This record gives sequence, C-alpha cells and structure tokens, in this order.
Amino acid sequence: MTRSPLKRAPRRYTALVLACALLLGVALIADFLWASSSSSSSSSSSSHWSAVFDLRLGRAEQLKKNKKYEKTLASKYLNATYADLPAPQWSWEEMAEAPVPRLDGAAVQLKNLLYVFAGYGTIDYVHSHVDIYNFTDNTWGGRFDMPKEMANSHLGMATDGRYIYAVTGQYGPQCRGPTNRNFVLDTETKKWNDLPPLPVPRYAPATQLWRGRLHVMGGSKEDRHEPGLEHWSLAVKDGKALEKEWRAERPIPRGGPHRACVVVNDQLLVIGGQEGDFMAKPGSPIFKCSRRHEVVYGDVYMLEDGTKWKQLSPMPKPNSHIEFSWVIVNNSIIVVGGTTEKHPFTKKMILVGEVFRFNLDTLEWSVIGRMPFRIKTTLAGYWDGWLYFTSGQRDRGPDDPSPKKVVGSMYRTKLHL
Repeated sequence: MTRSPLKRAPRRYTALVLACALLLGVALIADFLWASSSSSSSSSSSSHWSAVFDLRLGRAEQLKKNKKYEKTLASKYLNATYADLPAPQWSWEEMAEAPVPRLDGAAVQLKNLLYVFAGYGTIDYVHSHVDIYNFTDNTWGGRFDMPKEMANSHLGMATDGRYIYAVTGQYGPQCRGPTNRNFVLDTETKKWNDLPPLPVPRYAPATQLWRGRLHVMGGSKEDRHEPGLEHWSLAVKDGKALEKEWRAERPIPRGGPHRACVVVNDQLLVIGGQEGDFMAKPGSPIFKCSRRHEVVYGDVYMLEDGTKWKQLSPMPKPNSHIEFSWVIVNNSIIVVGGTTEKHPFTKKMILVGEVFRFNLDTLEWSVIGRMPFRIKTTLAGYWDGWLYFTSGQRDRGPDDPSPKKVVGSMYRTKLHL
C-alpha cells in the first residue's frame, strides 16, 4: 500500500532536524577542541617566557654571586700573597706637615736638616722649589727655588755633607720627557751650579757618591718604560766636576727606576726597584700618563771594587719607589714603605706599609715594624733616636692597599734596634 505525501513529511522534517543538530554538535566540539588547544598553547607560551625570565634572573643572581666570589677570592689571594707581612705595630707621632704634598720628590738629610725637593703636587702640577725641615724644633722653612731647567720629579740625588748633586729626571707634569741636565747645590750659600750633562737622560736612576765619583745607574730610558742598564760616573769634589764628560762603568745587572742606592762601609748597594713604568699616551698634547706593565722586584746588588756586581739576599717582598725612603742606623739600612707587585685580579698598585731592616753585619733582611699606613715615595730621615718620614702617596684605608691621596704629612717613631 502506498503512503500519502501527507504522512511522509514529518519523517523528513525529523531527519533534517537531526542532521542540523549533528552538525551543530560537531561544530561545538571542534570549537571546544580549538579553544583547549589555544589555551594549552597560551599556557605553554606563558610557561616558556616565564622560564626565560627565571633563567635571566638566575643568571643575574649568579653573576652577583660570581662577583662576590671573585671579590672574596681576590681578598683571600691578596691576604695570602700580597698582604702586609707580620710586623710589630709601632706607635707613630704626627709632626708638622710639609708646606706642600709631594709625590716622586727627592730628599737629602744634612745633620738636623732634611732638604726636600720637587715632586708632583698633582698629576698636572709639579713643584720647582726646596723646603727644609728642622728635626730639632719640628719646623718647616727656608724655602728657595730650583733652577728652571732642573727636573721636577724622578731625580737622582746624593750629597757629600755640604753639596747636593741632582741629576737627570722628568721635566714637567704627567708623563713628560726627561732631561739630561745636572746641577749641584751649595747648601751653605744656597747657590746652584751646572754639572756636565749625562750622555742620555734617565728617569729615577740609582745615584750615589762613591770614592770621589758621582755614580748614576739604571733608571728608565727616554720612553719612560724600557729599563736602562747603563752606568756612568763623574769625578767631583767640593761641588765641582773634575771631568768634562761622564765615564762609562760596568752596567748594572738589572735595570729600572725607583731603587734605593746606598753607600755604607765603603760599599755601594742598589736595592729593589722595578722594570717598566707609565708612559705618555701616544698623540696626547699633555703627555697624559698611560698604564703599562710593570715588574717589581726585591733584588739587592753590591758593586765590588768597582769591577763586578755581587747579588745579595733579596728584600722580604718585592719593593719599588724607595729611592729616598731609607736611612742608615747602627750598621743597618732601614727602608720605609714603597710599592710591591700589582694585585693579580684588579691590577691595581699595592702600597707597602712595613719597615724593613738590612743588617750589614749578617747581610740579612727582617721586617721590624709597621707604618701608620701604607705609602710610597716617602722621604725618610733619622735624628736623635727618631725615625721620620714625610710626603708620598698613601693607601685608601686599612683594607685597601691601592694608592689614593698625595700627602705632606710628617711622622716619627722611636727606633729601637
């Protein structure tokens, strides 16, 4: 039997509705799945950037920790290798301050008077006069000018008890060139006279009077950095040169500036020093100082009969900038302050705060005391049982041995040997 069209219509309508519902369900499921995927992706992206942020933060924290570690390690390394050597803590008394601060100046003691010459006031200003300190009454006075052509720092200097011989050195501030001009001062008349010029100029050579001749050795060459080995001498007497030219002598075994040079018991000794120094920056119109590699050493040499050099026991630690930082007391050489090797991490200069003794009877070194602070290029003197020092560049504090302020302070302590 055939069904009428009126009876088949509802079934078709029902099928159509079911198909639409099915399609709608599929769409809803797809949308849900897409949303879930998007949410998952967003969550994953968020997690990714969060991880990156955490990683960078972790690296920053690690860097901070590394810096702290390096600082701690540097401190430990300093304490282990470059720290102050064990020494008694002396009591120092502060005396009258010098009229001006000085770095790389020069000094000579004649009886109770300390003649203090030249030096940097600042890196851009140098002194060209003499100040005199009286140990007896603790006063400064008697200022007078140096010759205009005379070096302002890195001088070599020696005395015979009346005449002071000043040789070569740096002319001007910053890292300017050296001069080979030499002069002699009559301390009784305060008059200056010329001496024959050196064959070539030098910075801070070891200088002394020995057996009637003025000896000049080592120092830095004209570029201010390369060590010089040359050794010259000139016959002098009563403030006058007995020869027109300097005589070549036996070269020193190790060159360089900033050494102590001492004549005692008819022996000529050269102590400490360094190889290398600051140089003028190429092209700088003011000869601005530029850091260069330096090697500080504690070598000690003695010139035997003027014919050969003999190496003696080295200092307890490498030491430089001590050319006027010594005195002779009870057959001993006393050295105060100086500089030692650079800090291995910061590469900063390390100042010295010990007082050293070289016993000329035993030819042995010892550390006998500590200064009120670390300091380089001190100008030392000894009078009536008291050890004095003035001027130089001192440290940044008890925990920082690098150089800071140039001073004119004068200190003294009772010396017991």
